[in-house]
Amino acid sequence: MKEVLIITSYYPPETGAASNRIFQLAKGLKKHNFNVSILTPLPNYPKGKVFDDYKGKVRVTVIENSVTVHRLWIYANNSKNKLLRLLSMSSYSLSLIWFFVWNKIPEKVIVQSPPLLVAFTCMLFLKKKKRKLILNVSDLWPMAGLELSAFKKNFSYKLLEKIEYFNYKTADLILGQSEEILSHIKNKFPKKRTFLYRNYPDFVPPKNRFQQPSEGKIKLVYAGLLGIAQGIYKLCKELDYSNLEFHIFGAGPEQKLIESFVRKNDKTSIFYHGEISRNELHSKLAKYDLAIIPLLNRIYGSVPSKIFEYATLGLPMVYFGGGEGESIIKENALGWVAESGNYTQLNKLIASINTSDLQIKARVQKSAIRTFNFNAQLEELSKEI
Repeated sequence: MKEVLIITSYYPPETGAASNRIFQLAKGLKKHNFNVSILTPLPNYPKGKVFDDYKGKVRVTVIENSVTVHRLWIYANNSKNKLLRLLSMSSYSLSLIWFFVWNKIPEKVIVQSPPLLVAFTCMLFLKKKKRKLILNVSDLWPMAGLELSAFKKNFSYKLLEKIEYFNYKTADLILGQSEEILSHIKNKFPKKRTFLYRNYPDFVPPKNRFQQPSEGKIKLVYAGLLGIAQGIYKLCKELDYSNLEFHIFGAGPEQKLIESFVRKNDKTSIFYHGEISRNELHSKLAKYDLAIIPLLNRIYGSVPSKIFEYATLGLPMVYFGGGEGESIIKENALGWVAESGNYTQLNKLIASINTSDLQIKARVQKSAIRTFNFNAQLEELSKEI
């Protein structure tokens, strides 16, 4: 049985697309006869505090779902202060170095990027150990940070570009979640081995559970990270609620702003339901008419995994983020598209959707099952690894 170590900054019981993506990858590789182990920080995301069950611990090793999970110490922090965020990433990098020195590392290692600094630490130290390094790139940092106004083109940005370049150069194989990511990498390293690895979900989709569209107001739902990039707080302020209910699930940096907005606008048809487990969320999403996938700004290389998950559940979408995700919605007839950042157009689009338009859940699910095949993708990936 082949052994593979996956190094990631996010893993269950943390919630969100990042942790779920790696969990599905580990589970899928296990099914394809890999002996999988995980290296990750003590759970702390998205609140920036180590979960109660892990407080005061430096290292925890457990076996979960036949996968060995090593959880290492981290200075947990989700502050907007860049120095504190850097300190948090640096602390995890130091824990990784300590682990590399004192533990046997499998011949094949998958490294999640971003965070760039964590990926750099892995690429630098494990290349010396002559391991096969597979870089799993989910976002193009630092470029994405520049588009989100998190960075400026200064010395720090140039340093991050050098780290990005080193990571790509050092990797033996690069997995990218979008065609745009792979195109970006190929421009820098035309001969580099790459593999398009979409964030397809791995669950048995529900059948014959589709509710009829709501009478009266459309029930619109967002479920996921309440972060800066998603812009849910601004969306709350910009939506026209005259023919719309907006339901929100999730947690993250904008959570308090959203909760405050809901309290102050209690007569508006907006509802915040907090954070719930993925399985519970799947059962609740069935009662909504339409999901929205927003990005505050178009981010080159980004393809939200919610597209594939919602489609597999048979939930039509309004995509409001531009780029490759927009093309996927159009090509597979999964819903509607509004120009990124154009809230006037978004409101007009939602207002134009009627009950008959929403009777497409079965078709959306059928298209997703046919096109977004997790097991077929894993079969091809296992050959590459």
